Amino acid sequence: MPSDRFLKETDMLWLVLALSAAFFVALGDAFNKKFFARDGMVTMVLARTLGPVPLLALFLWFTFPLGQYQVLTWKALHTPAFLKTVALLLPLETLALVLYMEAIRISPLSLTLPLLSFTPAFIILTGYLVLGERLSWFGISGIILVVAGSYLLHAPVLREGLAAPFKALFKEKGSLLMLGVALIYAITSVLGKKALLLTDPLWFAGTYFIVLGFFAPAVLCVLKPCPFKVLKKKWFPGVFLLGLTQALMVITHMKAISLAPAAYMIAVKRTSILFGVVLGRLFFQESHWRMRLLSAFIMFLGVLLLSLAP
Repeated sequence: MPSDRFLKETDMLWLVLALSAAFFVALGDAFNKKFFARDGMVTMVLARTLGPVPLLALFLWFTFPLGQYQVLTWKALHTPAFLKTVALLLPLETLALVLYMEAIRISPLSLTLPLLSFTPAFIILTGYLVLGERLSWFGISGIILVVAGSYLLHAPVLREGLAAPFKALFKEKGSLLMLGVALIYAITSVLGKKALLLTDPLWFAGTYFIVLGFFAPAVLCVLKPCPFKVLKKKWFPGVFLLGLTQALMVITHMKAISLAPAAYMIAVKRTSILFGVVLGRLFFQESHWRMRLLSAFIMFLGVLLLSLAP
């Protein structure tokens, strides 16, 4: 039987890892906006996807013996359900990345990142509409808090009327784009969980994000000229720091989710919206940050309730 001390240390470890993953998400977004926003959305997507590839490759190299990695890869390539799931994930993730990067490029982090809280709300609503799953009081309360938090994000315009914050939300292009990202993530989170169940989580984390690191640039480079010269010029510190944060996010995420229930881990990881507001203030001197931090905290409480919904 494990000792109480060991159990407490394990509980603390997953919490620290989940909070680390949340911080690396927000820090990566801040680095991307700081170093690449002026170069356009395509550059931001390429930096985010290509940056972590070398570090994830090293992670896989040290995590799996060559023979074990080959066995896992062979098994995945001969699992039709896995291949179909990844075939759906890659274009959806690419679209989400395009919308995500454009959102944080054109709008403040404190107005865009908190709207990712809508992802679990969308999942519960789609589950009700498509599958007939009934909403619990936890779920209803969580959705109300998420909506209330999004309302307060634009509280400074209340002097124009009670409906003004919602009007401001829909006028802010970056906010609308991030709502689209949240909706796509409501789909990809389900698909990603299915893929994880069909293979090894750590193998999937490293391999999938490496594949995405080549798939997304390949798609974008067909549609638009690829700014590889910009990436080369800004390899250090821009691409390196962004790649490091994304690689650390993937590793800490997968380790944390292996130690704790997924719902709790994802809920804690959503503290990235709080980190995002603070980093938006520190990096870009974004205005109304105290009210936006309060709004993000209310939305985070909503996510916690959604994670507890039966």
